Amino acid sequence: MAYEKWCRSTRMEIKDDEVKKAQVVEARARNISHNVRCTECGSQSIEDSQADIAILLRKLIRDEIRAGKSDKEIYKKLEEDYGETVLYAPKFDLQTAALWLSPLLVAGAAGGMWAYNKHRQKTNVHIMALNLVRGVPLTPKEKETMLDLLTPPPPQGVTPSSLWNRWRGW
Repeated sequence: MAYEKWCRSTRMEIKDDEVKKAQVVEARARNISHNVRCTECGSQSIEDSQADIAILLRKLIRDEIRAGKSDKEIYKKLEEDYGETVLYAPKFDLQTAALWLSPLLVAGAAGGMWAYNKHRQKTNVHIMALNLVRGVPLTPKEKETMLDLLTPPPPQGVTPSSLWNRWRGW
């Protein structure tokens, strides 16, 4: 009787281990499948696609996991067999560096141009102010710039005079 209980408990433990291993394989396979692009659909992962190639790739991934391969080895095999475009996250190398760095370069150039214009504008205002103090006449363009800088902005909101001007058509 004790021997039968021991056999049953051992069989249950073996089944539990098999179920846990199957769950781990399934979880890893789904994780990898979400990061692999379907070569037929292009816009879907192989996890979401029902194309024949996607079904075959999912089976291949599960077989590789059961064979003891790591995720990195599986990604490398897929990339070698189907090209780099099969992965959703391309690697960073010399060929893709321009792609990865272009947003930073554009933002840096825009920021540099903005800072240069602000610095130039401040410098011009200081030079114009010094020229006024020294008695040097301003050019028409400098006069216009000084007036733009020194004239306060119009009041925001509704005032009785703005309502009157709207009513009169001004």
